[in-house]
Amino acid sequence: MDLFLQLFITGIMLGSIFALVALGWVLIYKCSGVLNLAMGELTLIGGYVCLWLYQSLVKTMPLMTAFLLAIVGTLIIGLILGLLTERIFLRKMIGEPILAVIMVTVGLSFFFKGMVFIIWDTDTQVFLPRVFPIEPVVVGGVAIGQVYIWSFVAAMLLMVIFVCFFKYTRWGLSMQACADDEMAALSLGVSAKFVYALAWAIAFMAAGVGGTLLGNINGLNYSVSLLGLLVLPVVVFGGLNSVPGAIVGGITIGLLQNFAGGYLDGYFPGGIKEIAPFIFMVVFLLFKPYGLWGWERIERV
Repeated sequence: MDLFLQLFITGIMLGSIFALVALGWVLIYKCSGVLNLAMGELTLIGGYVCLWLYQSLVKTMPLMTAFLLAIVGTLIIGLILGLLTERIFLRKMIGEPILAVIMVTVGLSFFFKGMVFIIWDTDTQVFLPRVFPIEPVVVGGVAIGQVYIWSFVAAMLLMVIFVCFFKYTRWGLSMQACADDEMAALSLGVSAKFVYALAWAIAFMAAGVGGTLLGNINGLNYSVSLLGLLVLPVVVFGGLNSVPGAIVGGITIGLLQNFAGGYLDGYFPGGIKEIAPFIFMVVFLLFKPYGLWGWERIERV
């Protein structure tokens, strides 16, 4: 029972980070119908940017203040990078076949990965001095690392901010309108170019914070971009265009990955933890192709 509770609690906390990254993926798909296959690399870039800012700031100010400012800086840089990426690489693809745009995101993934390795090298890097204490918090006999607790709090706080942004701000409502009916939104004066750019900017911001939190848990290296790809089973399970689905899917995949690692790694050595979410995704698609809350498209000919 102790092992089950340990895996359950850490699975939920890890899943909240997956949900945060999945939010960016869902936004891009809702607004443009494009699967962003560079999401893992966006996560990696965000982690390294935050590490660079943190190491620069911690020399002159208290540790936690430096980390919070580094996260704010990561959000700002993510916003700028998202706008630039959309303007330089993707705006010219508006109106082109969806497959062509998806292939552009594949090219971007290799480009971003190469830039990260050129700037920061391929060795594992960690946040030093450590942001969160090593000593775990013991609750009911279950030890929980403080990095998981604070990562969960940060991920949930940012998700609440993003959801409020979509629901209560003019920009967020414009994004929803464009996602629901692009032609109707355009007739009301909504700029599709602005909506697409904002979607990519928020995707960069969400992925950047997700990469920062994952980097604090396991350190920063190429594996962070692979963890970012776990967003695919998350959004498929919840629905490619559903924000609540991204949250539920993130928690579900986090639990699945943890339980697979805790109970099955002994029987299937070699990384069942990493492939279990994708096996689940394939089986789930056989029974519910649109996800839990995905839009079902019916075309009549």
